[in-house]
Formats: sequence, structure tokens, C-alpha cells
Amino acid sequence: MIRYRNKMITTGMACLLIVFFWGLPLPAISGTLPSTHSDISLSKEVDRTQTNGFAFLKKMQNPDGSWSNPDFPALTGLVLYAFFTAPDFDPSAPRPAFIQKGLDFIVGNAQANGSIYKEKLPNYNTAISMLALIAAGDPAYYPIIAKARSYVASLQEDRGKKGQTDDPYDGGIGYGTKDHSDMSNTYLALEALRMSEFLESDQHIQIFEDLKGFEKKSLDWDAALKFIQRCQNLPTHNDQAWASGDPDNKGGFVYFPGNSKAGEQKLPNGKVALRSYGSMTYAGLLSLIYADLKKDDPRVTAAYDWIQNNYTLEENPGLGQQGLFYYYHTMAKALTVLQVDHLTAENGQWIDWRKELTQKLVEKQKGDGSWINDSGRWWENDPVLVTAYSLIALNMIVT
Repeated sequence: MIRYRNKMITTGMACLLIVFFWGLPLPAISGTLPSTHSDISLSKEVDRTQTNGFAFLKKMQNPDGSWSNPDFPALTGLVLYAFFTAPDFDPSAPRPAFIQKGLDFIVGNAQANGSIYKEKLPNYNTAISMLALIAAGDPAYYPIIAKARSYVASLQEDRGKKGQTDDPYDGGIGYGTKDHSDMSNTYLALEALRMSEFLESDQHIQIFEDLKGFEKKSLDWDAALKFIQRCQNLPTHNDQAWASGDPDNKGGFVYFPGNSKAGEQKLPNGKVALRSYGSMTYAGLLSLIYADLKKDDPRVTAAYDWIQNNYTLEENPGLGQQGLFYYYHTMAKALTVLQVDHLTAENGQWIDWRKELTQKLVEKQKGDGSWINDSGRWWENDPVLVTAYSLIALNMIVT
């Protein structure tokens, strides 16, 4: 069973996630260590794979400390997050110069209003940059994180009557520009807010008091949950007319209310359903966790059931090769947070997802230590981004 407890997940010595674990009444969950810990041959291969991946990222750093496109600090943030979540990371150890240079780049993009970005995608860049600064485990960055936390909360949508969640997009967060809220940006924002929640404790209250003239904002978590459930194919909880309870889609998630990147599906009864798809269902499940739902909540169990029924590593279910590595890394993150060692296939067979995902990532690594997706949608033709995704997934698995 998955254990119910308040737990701080750590990889190395860095704090990653502050979440509530619960005893989900779900089958095929083992209390034993995943087989990747006991398979010596695979373990050695994973070590080599990670070493080569990190070496690739190190050599790809730009002179200004950034990685990939410097116009998007999130890309640098993901790389740093990969380094900081490695099993052997120790925040108390001397910091390598190239890591410090990357942190300096992110800090250099921090704005007076708390955001961390240049010209585009303020939520995406700020939330991921927050994750990197938090995972660094350095109190020197707490004031920047505190301001960014407030900024991300300020991006929450409330379009109709204030406080009424009367618009489908209310409660969620989008890219932070003219675009409305979506499930991917909301998941990133909620993760950054939960991970930085420790700053709300009495121990750190002085940080906000020292930010003279800065208006602190907080997220409406009830409204956020309303948006999350409006992205789930679950008519019992989603008040939108499009929500479908058909067997193929029930419990899964779409990109935003009324829109699925996986398109539509005509049902035998003549109705049309928005297709649930893999990457967004993992993002939705993580969001439900961050929204602190109970262990037996039907929204959680429905998402978990969809995940088990649609498990595959050959594609991002519903999208083929598009967003495949985003799918891998959200899978590893969600199932690790839930402490799931095994999934159960529709035929009742146990699936050692950790071992299978590890083998798949080892298999897909290029000779230079990188990973890349032949399908370039959502920047997955960028080897820096995809290598960061892959290493984060491996870090979660072997920790």
C-alpha cells in the first residue's frame, strides 16, 4: 500500500517536494524496493547513462551561464534541477563554478515584481526557475523565491464574477501573457508553490517582512482545484458539458477545458469526447496531489485507473511521439511521489514501471550522452531540454 504520511522527499540532501502521501486503495502497489535497486547490471548502466548525460549538459552551457535559448530561463532551470535532483547531490558541498554560473543567470533574470523571465512565458519561466532555486538548498535564494511565489500566485485566473469560478478558466494559471489557463502551466505553478510552501512557516516570516513595499499574494487553492477538475474527463466532478465518462477517456485529462491536444473521439452512442492523453493526465494527477485531495478521492483513483489502463512507453498515449519525454518525466515524478512500485495492466499483469522506464531511457540515449525526440513539438528537438527531462526521470527512479 502507499503509506499515508506527511513526508519531505529528498534526493541527495536537497528538498524536492512537500506533499501528502496517502494509502490509496489501489491494487498492485508493492512495499518492496523497485527492481532497479537490486539489478546490479542495470544499476551500473544507469550510473553510466547519468554520467554521460550530465557530461553532455555541462559542455552545452553557454558563456553567460545559461543553457539552450537564453531568452527562456526555464531551460536553464530544468538543467539545474536535473543536477540538483541527482542522487549524489549535496547542497552543503562546494558548488561547482558552472553550476553557480547557471544560478547567477537565473537570478539575473529576476524582476522587481517577483517574476523570473525576459519577454515571454512568465509563468513557465518563473515556476521552473523557482524549482531550480529551491532545489539548490541555499537560503541565500529564499527572498527571490518568496517574491516569485507571490508573483506566480498573482497569475491565477478569475475572469467572471470575482471569487465565483464562473468561467471555465478560473482558478488555473496560463503562460502568464494573453493566453488563458491550461493544465500544464497550472501543474508547474502548483508544484513551485507547494515546494516553496516552507517559506510560509514562522521560521521564515522575516523574509516577507524584509521585502519592503512588496505586496504578498496567495493562491486560492479551492479555485485551483475547480480548474483541475474541469480539465478531467469525469462527469461526476467536472461541470462542463464536454466531460465524458466513456471507458477510453474516463479519469484522464485534457489540456484545458474544452480542448485536448489529442483531438476528439466519436463514441458508439454518437457523442463526441475529448481524448484524454498521457502527459496531461500525469500533470493532472500531480496537480490533484498538490491540491491535497484525500486518499480515496474519486478524482485521484479515476486518474490512476486511466494511467494503468493506458500504460505504455512506446508513445505518449493519445499523442504518439509528441511530447514523449515530457510524458516520461511527469510519469516518473508522479509515480515516485505516490510511491508506486508496480502498475497493473488490464490483463492483471504487474508492470515494473521503474525498470521498464529506466531501460527505455538507457536505450534511447545518444552516443554523445544526449536524448532527443524526432518529433520536435514542444521543443523536444532540443537535446538540452530533452536530456534534462530524461535525467530528472532517472533521478526520480533511482533515488
